Amino acid sequence: MSTPIRFLFLFVTATVGVSSSVLAASEKPNILFVLTDDQGWPTLGCYGGERVPTPHLDKLASEGALFSDFYVTSQCSPTRASFMTGQYTARHRLWHVLPWYGYPWARTVEAPFAENFPRETFTIAKGLQEAGYVTAIVGKWHLTANEDGSYLGLRPDASHYYGFDYAPPLLPQSEFMEGNDRGVDELTDQAIAFVSKNRDRPWFCFLSHHMIHGNVVAPSSLVGRYREMGYGDEGPNRAVYLAGLEHIDRSIGRLMQALHAMGESDNTIVVFSSDNGGIDEKFDFKSAISNAETLPKLSIPTREYDNVPLRMGKGSIYEGGVRVPFIIRWPGRVAPGQRIETPAHIVDMAPTFFAVAGAKAPEGHVLDGASLWELLDGDPEGEFATRPIFQYYPFYDLRWGLTPSASIRLGEYKLIEFFGDRVADDGQFREDSLLELYNLKSDLGESENLALANPELASRLRERLHDWIAATGREIPQPNPHFSPERRLEETKEKPSWLMRN
Repeated sequence: MSTPIRFLFLFVTATVGVSSSVLAASEKPNILFVLTDDQGWPTLGCYGGERVPTPHLDKLASEGALFSDFYVTSQCSPTRASFMTGQYTARHRLWHVLPWYGYPWARTVEAPFAENFPRETFTIAKGLQEAGYVTAIVGKWHLTANEDGSYLGLRPDASHYYGFDYAPPLLPQSEFMEGNDRGVDELTDQAIAFVSKNRDRPWFCFLSHHMIHGNVVAPSSLVGRYREMGYGDEGPNRAVYLAGLEHIDRSIGRLMQALHAMGESDNTIVVFSSDNGGIDEKFDFKSAISNAETLPKLSIPTREYDNVPLRMGKGSIYEGGVRVPFIIRWPGRVAPGQRIETPAHIVDMAPTFFAVAGAKAPEGHVLDGASLWELLDGDPEGEFATRPIFQYYPFYDLRWGLTPSASIRLGEYKLIEFFGDRVADDGQFREDSLLELYNLKSDLGESENLALANPELASRLRERLHDWIAATGREIPQPNPHFSPERRLEETKEKPSWLMRN
């Protein structure tokens, strides 16, 4: 065991579960968690991306550890809620993008979801606050649709309800207009300013970018350079999209340079990830004609970035929707140049940070994840080797081809269950429940369904998936008594009377 890793093992072993009063402030690392929006797994050079140079993120990976099999949910709000709580969507119930919209006449009943993140919920920020950290959220919030905040951000006067000491004013709409950058530079400046003002104590900064979410904009000079390289203004891989990806990478370089200049680089855990996979294809379901005799085929008018070798993208239960980049750097603690292939999930962030911060969750708050230090210590045969990864999507979002479904990944195998209907890769709508089983080690693109060839394995994984859903207090989606063939694809923001709640 190398000296840095051995030190990490001793350090973590000594601090897991230790109260904040035991650890001196000087022993606690700062924590910077950078989350981009809709940035797919293949967009980084260190993950095999070839279209856009990402030297700063590649350097971050070379100085720390890159996780090849890191999971989130396939959309914004649920992933952020899982990060904040350390819980799967089936437990915290915010598995749907806010605010409410639904498909009340579809074949399968959509389970009601939490429509705002409750103030009283324990969060990763509250745990770190209790451990002596000053905390900040900079950028996108998207966990409430009320007076506390919205997609744009958490309002400064409400930040304390969720465990944050600081939240800057919301970005003006001008940041999202053509030629600007959805606030990438401004949010980076705000994060640097927060660190600069709080170097006398341990700090936690959640830098939550709005890029590369649509409508994509990027600095005009960068866009022009990609046009000169031959990229056009339509997807996939259009000039503004590629420029936006490069701009994200440049912001990481500026952030790391600032940490180094302030003397904060060596004692800061820096994590980079994305809230879901990139937008590969977006279906036009609204123009499809649906009736009782003919199942529609959805057209695909929007393509952004090719997620190959992963299947599909944002919003999908397939790997392109749920597998994202994940890099962690901590000099002297995380051995550089690691590539970790053991599956992990964003629910692991709270246990990982708490282990070295002397923090803990209160009694009664279940943490579904586990500390990643076991993996970073070079022990892939620990509990992670036999731990499943779950996804639970009891709803429709047809722009992404999503229908009520759930999945379990265990080892190299992944089982998906569609509970009533589904959208095939080509947009064809199909009315049937289905089990799909893939060996991700030999078939990363999820192209060969092994469920019929391996019925015993599929059955065991399905039983374990159902047991987990029941253990979280949730249910398997059922047939909809309000099903209307003529309206099965109709999305609405107005709740029908049977869905109204007091």
